Amino acid sequence: MVWLHGGGFVTGSGSSNAYEGTRLARRGDVVVITINHRLNSFGHLYLGEYGESFADSGNAGILDIVLALRWVRDHAAEFGGDADNVTIFGESGGGAKVSVLMGMDSAQGLFHRGIVQSGPWLRVTPEDVAAQAAARVIEQLGLTRDTIDQIRSLPLEQIQTAVATASQPGAVGIATGPVLDGRNIARHPFYPDAAPQGRQVPMLIGTCRTETSLLEGAAAPQLFALTWESLPKRLAPWLQGLDVDAVIAQYRKLHPSYAPAATYFTITTDCGFYRSSVAEANRKAEQGGAPVYFYLLDWETPVQGGKYLVPHALDIGFVFDNVARSESMSGIGPEQQQLADSMSEAWLAFARSGDPNHAGLPNWPKYDASTKATMIFDVASHVVNDPRAAERDLFRPPAAPVAAAELGSSG
Repeated sequence: MVWLHGGGFVTGSGSSNAYEGTRLARRGDVVVITINHRLNSFGHLYLGEYGESFADSGNAGILDIVLALRWVRDHAAEFGGDADNVTIFGESGGGAKVSVLMGMDSAQGLFHRGIVQSGPWLRVTPEDVAAQAAARVIEQLGLTRDTIDQIRSLPLEQIQTAVATASQPGAVGIATGPVLDGRNIARHPFYPDAAPQGRQVPMLIGTCRTETSLLEGAAAPQLFALTWESLPKRLAPWLQGLDVDAVIAQYRKLHPSYAPAATYFTITTDCGFYRSSVAEANRKAEQGGAPVYFYLLDWETPVQGGKYLVPHALDIGFVFDNVARSESMSGIGPEQQQLADSMSEAWLAFARSGDPNHAGLPNWPKYDASTKATMIFDVASHVVNDPRAAERDLFRPPAAPVAAAELGSSG
């Protein structure tokens, strides 16, 4: 089981305390591997237009992961592993990496299962967008096509400053992820459909119910004090092209017990993470071939008075059976261990056979785009068909911009 860390394609480390794999390895008799790879401008600044020697620059970070998977293939037996049964799994940006690898020729055959936790990634950065973004960085550095080789010896801090300066508000494409360069990545992984490279690879995909309570709430604590009067203005950037007041009214009808903050975090998660996760699962299922399973973590953490609800990254401690290492996210108690038991065993079962079912869960059907069978992980986990259909319908095109729905999330 090869873990790909979160932090988008920009930051993070495979050595994070939360990713310690001892308990998972012992529990499932598996080999757990975490890796590091190039990130941000050193992994994804696309300089392909500056010459053949930079042709791979926009995808250096994801190519590092491919090299790591080749290493696993070549050395798995030395650690008691099986090179013919490799699962890649990751949360947030780690899930995005799994998504991208599903569509890469060079990764085919190097892994046999894929798990995407809160990291749907339907499209990569178009080549022209990445090239234009990189040109702004090169201009900041004072380099030209003739002097571009000097970038190899510039101080790290100078490159980082140039990237920060060139990153205009709302700009995309400046070393934020893999690039559709036509060389290493020839098509989007899950747009307009699932890439054929991953057709025979079973997938497990899912999200937490209120991902943004951590991603936004931690950075902007005032969100927890939202009122019904201030909520529409806060939601407006997320709901462009939609009637904001009508969306709020529908959520209040569907979830009358939700406070304004809970409504905000639920709506922003539904129109981003959840919607894109469903799209990824739909396209995988419609492809035929290997199955896909879908889940939603719905258990609310009690930490800090429960204000974070079901935040981004809450699942990590459960998946790794590391509740004690994730106390700040989940707290410690019998409910937490119960979730760790059910989720870690499901991940282990899936890694072993491509099917997450085990004795501690009710039957978990394969996902299809019609019924959308979803395992709801909670104290009493259960399966629901298309559990957030009414909410998701509120964001369907043409009212909502397609780009907002398709780009996924990478926190």
